[in-house]
Amino acid sequence: MAVTHELAPHATQWLQQRGWQPFLFQQEVWQAVAEGRSGMLHATTGSGKTYAVWLGMLDALLQRHPPGRGAEPLRVVWLTPMRALASDTAKALAAPLRELAPNWTIGLRTGDTPSAERARQDRRMPTVLVTTPESLTLMLTREPAREELAGVEYVVIDEWHELIGSKRGVQAQLALARLRRFHPGLVSWGLSATLGNLEDAMRVLCGPAPEPAPRLVQGRIDKTLLIDTLLPPNPGRYTWAGHLGAGMQMPVVEEIDRSGTTLVFTNVRSQAEVWYQLLLEARPEWAGHIALHHGSLDKSTREWVEQGLKEGTLRAVVATSSLDLGVDFLPVERVLQVGSAKGVARMLQRAGRSGHAPGRPSRVTLVPTNTMEIVEAAAARWAAQTGRVERRIPPEKPFDVLVQHIVTIALGGGFRPDDLYEEVTGAWSYRNLSRAEFDWALAFCERGGESLGAYPEYHRIVRDDEGVFRVKDNGVAKRHRLGIGTIVSDAAVQVKYLTGAVIGTMEEGFIARLKPGDHFFFAGKLLEFVRVRDMAAYVRRATKNKGTVPTWMGSKMALSTELSDAVLHMMQAASQGDFLEPELEAARPMLLTQQRLSKIPTPATLLVEAFQSREGQHLYLYPFAGRNVHLGLASLIAWRLAREKPNTFSISINDYGFELVSAEPFDVEPVTSQRVFTATGLMHDVLASLNSSELAQRRFREIARVAGLISTGYPGQPKSTRQLQASSALFYEVFRKYDAGNLLLNQAETEVLSQELEISRLGETLGRMRARTLVFAPLRHPSPMSLPLMVERFREKLSTEQLSQRLDRILREMEGDESA
Repeated sequence: MAVTHELAPHATQWLQQRGWQPFLFQQEVWQAVAEGRSGMLHATTGSGKTYAVWLGMLDALLQRHPPGRGAEPLRVVWLTPMRALASDTAKALAAPLRELAPNWTIGLRTGDTPSAERARQDRRMPTVLVTTPESLTLMLTREPAREELAGVEYVVIDEWHELIGSKRGVQAQLALARLRRFHPGLVSWGLSATLGNLEDAMRVLCGPAPEPAPRLVQGRIDKTLLIDTLLPPNPGRYTWAGHLGAGMQMPVVEEIDRSGTTLVFTNVRSQAEVWYQLLLEARPEWAGHIALHHGSLDKSTREWVEQGLKEGTLRAVVATSSLDLGVDFLPVERVLQVGSAKGVARMLQRAGRSGHAPGRPSRVTLVPTNTMEIVEAAAARWAAQTGRVERRIPPEKPFDVLVQHIVTIALGGGFRPDDLYEEVTGAWSYRNLSRAEFDWALAFCERGGESLGAYPEYHRIVRDDEGVFRVKDNGVAKRHRLGIGTIVSDAAVQVKYLTGAVIGTMEEGFIARLKPGDHFFFAGKLLEFVRVRDMAAYVRRATKNKGTVPTWMGSKMALSTELSDAVLHMMQAASQGDFLEPELEAARPMLLTQQRLSKIPTPATLLVEAFQSREGQHLYLYPFAGRNVHLGLASLIAWRLAREKPNTFSISINDYGFELVSAEPFDVEPVTSQRVFTATGLMHDVLASLNSSELAQRRFREIARVAGLISTGYPGQPKSTRQLQASSALFYEVFRKYDAGNLLLNQAETEVLSQELEISRLGETLGRMRARTLVFAPLRHPSPMSLPLMVERFREKLSTEQLSQRLDRILREMEGDESA
């Protein structure tokens, strides 16, 4: 329903002065905001989502609070998932504010905000505050939080898809529930460009029973999105992870050469370092005109790169997810995605970094690093065109976040249990929280549960004479404020020159493997490791031309269900002789070889291959469920086979399938009969097949940190990962022995199953495997599908040179046998 001029006069006037006309979806948002409705706006990147929501809210505020009477108190909180977004967002919001309400102010409050600015805000809050979930939660710990935030009428959560599936999203839900308690008429809106479950996302944002009913607005504008593939000249009949990578160096260089400012995305930081070096190696004269951007680089370096992108002074930037989100880089014309994006939403998000303005086309060019990724490229385009975007599911009742929140509210003015229980269950993730579970969390904060009662430092909250829980101990308050947040990663170590100049940060686990004199690439420089002191790694510039590329944690992303299904759709087309897509034509030699030696997997079939070598008996299964699920599946099936007849298996996995290898022969009948695919006893068998207690203990370290049981240290005195692990391991054992009902222990086991092993997706995959027709293919030689799995296993025990020799021999044997 379009708005009238009278409904949004200020917004309409401001746009008309610039010769702009509002899109229909922007008018729909204005209408909903005028009616006092919360909602969700889903629209293409660069289509005007920010002004759709902001102008509607600003117009409503101006009508309720006419300007001219001085500064207005805090009315709008704008949450962003990244600090880098905050500055750009503030600039965008300030443009209409300067003209329509010059006395109103806008401020930033993130981890980068100087203490002087925070102190100034504490004395008087701006009218609009752009902040992050962590900084908003910190504000809730302030004694006058209710007075400072009671006037907030609107909350906007930008890039809601980035938060909804994580504990940071739960933190945002709880903060929203608190603000609704302060201001029952609070209106909240979420913005996203890449979500598959929009109705669900809106319910999570607005809470279990919002009044009036929220509105979902989908912005449909004519914006061109081009998705194409940089095809290698000769992909070959066999492929494995990365085998085309370096060969794509010159095609990528040529694309950058003929384009304007280009973003080159990789999935992990180590790959970004490699490609930065490849570009410089091909074009040394580009030094100073291309740059590297990822989360481990020093803040000043990242800001320099971002400014260069905005000004159009950089030819190209090699980046990771650090530049995924909605920072506006108008000069960017092209996006290159090296390797599979692993998900449709991630690809669309990155595509939107180019042509980031209404009316400008966005273009992403996919750069495959192996032949299967050529097929994936066609699949990703088809999935995007047919709207098959990934769903985001919020965590259910994370007790570590709840414990943290209880202490936060006790600090921020205190609470009565009945009131806080009602408030917390107004957050979607806690809608089913029982009173017994809440009381357990409350007792854990008050007395440390069943096993920590003798230690005063875990008596974090105290009930006063009026029945209000507060934090009385200054040490508890300080530690809690320092530990607020739900982002947990391997402990970071600063990388510094011997002079003390900071280059960036790296995970402690990588630094711990280095010996003095080792060389490695970091921040685009070849460095020599000298020593570690006080959580800092000291280095000097190296002169040798070889380096080890840093390997960061979490380097392996899993293929999403939506993209996996799309790949199988493309494989089916190829199995029927349909090579109309240019990518399928390029991959035709590999696909035809797969069909000749074995079969091509399809959505209706489950391909199982068997092969005998000098190593023993090999079995290959291709469920196309992503590497995380395949790890659980491979372990499960190996365990079930060994239960029938004792045996030892080696396992190799990728996104398409997995390999089981045994030196001893084994019966494949339990697999071909699909007997080992049963869901009966699934939970027990999965836990038995893996070192689940070790996985749970590692996961508990993160939970213990979020729940405030362990501290990462004080500024300038950080604790090492080893110290944190030792502390959390002690708590883990104490709880297991003396507090078996501890809900944090249960959460650790639940998170291992749901997040690391994706137990629900694993169960769904077993169901799919049973429903498909099993196709058994004995192999004389490794097939194009099985060879990459062999290579994954070889990489774990062979040097690069040995691996190359092994592959050459395998390929020669296959070619010789075929010619004979």
